[in-house]
Amino acid sequence: MWDMNEVTKVEYRGEYVYRVLFDDGVEGEIDFSDYLSRGPIFEPLKDKALFSQARVEGGTICWPNGADVAPETLYEKLHHADQSLRPSAEKEGYGPIQSLD
Repeated sequence: MWDMNEVTKVEYRGEYVYRVLFDDGVEGEIDFSDYLSRGPIFEPLKDKALFSQARVEGGTICWPNGADVAPETLYEKLHHADQSLRPSAEKEGYGPIQSLD
């Protein structure tokens, strides 16, 4: 769950992917290619030279043309990706894990 965390660092990884780091240590790679068709503000980012110029401003990722993505959206993407990469016993239908203590 997002708790007003801010992006502290972004690293361009190639294509339309950035590694995003939050102030609480949550980090991961996000593919922004889906955003390129989400309106005129994102259209110029199809140019990878412009896309690769993202920086951190106002606690989130932003580009020189003014495009940005809300930090809570990025946080949720990373949280969702983390959960889907690590299936738990509960996710597999086995119910809650109980302690043997």
